[in-house]
Amino acid sequence: MLKLLKNARGLLLPLLLISWEYASRQDAAGAYAFVPLSMIGSAFLEMLGNGELLVNLLASLARTSSGLALGIVFGVALGVLMALSRIANRLIGPLFHGIRQVPMLGWIPLIAMWFGNGEFSKILIVTLAAFYPMVLNTYQGFSHVERRYREVGQVLVLSRWQQFSQVLLPAALPSMSTGVLHALAFAWVTAIGSELFLSSGAGLGNLMMNAEAGSHMEVIVLSVLCIGLLGYLMTLLLTLLSRHLLRWRNLR
Repeated sequence: MLKLLKNARGLLLPLLLISWEYASRQDAAGAYAFVPLSMIGSAFLEMLGNGELLVNLLASLARTSSGLALGIVFGVALGVLMALSRIANRLIGPLFHGIRQVPMLGWIPLIAMWFGNGEFSKILIVTLAAFYPMVLNTYQGFSHVERRYREVGQVLVLSRWQQFSQVLLPAALPSMSTGVLHALAFAWVTAIGSELFLSSGAGLGNLMMNAEAGSHMEVIVLSVLCIGLLGYLMTLLLTLLSRHLLRWRNLR
């Protein structure tokens, strides 16, 4: 049975495409909801030729990258501070855990009211989305360093900076790496969501909104495919990078 499933694994995509094309040929409603594959291909070639797809794709990637980078920097800083300082953890921890319970979609109307619906608001929303998982994973990584590692630093009479850079940071890196993967997922989804709600400027989310208004279902399907594919590729890239940076764990 297991061998049969392995052999049939490559048939899933062709079966899905055949089912999609079959549904698109049933009636008018099916043709609208499940747009024919030929129309999706034509839309892809047209938007690729006039540059519309590339412009919106790069805008979403730039927005995600900027927010992700800022979220990682601020998240690591706060996570380290809360993990290494009991006073900071007691003062900041309750406020942080209270604020992070608010869904990101709940922040969008408030941020839009404060800062408008321009680029700054979108990057701020993405930054917040990446900020939360980075704080949590960084805090967990530095708080759960094994006692024996700390004792080695004390035996070697390392300075505070040496203990941080040579003992605590390497031990916390696996958890921080997981945090980056989580932050990427939240940042990518939130970037598209912010473009849907704050429909100004370029972006895949805004492209989908305009396509919905014009009843261009093929553009919506194409945008969804691009979002899924890019999200998968970015996650794969960060996973490979993480494995490369943490390859020393397999040498212990």
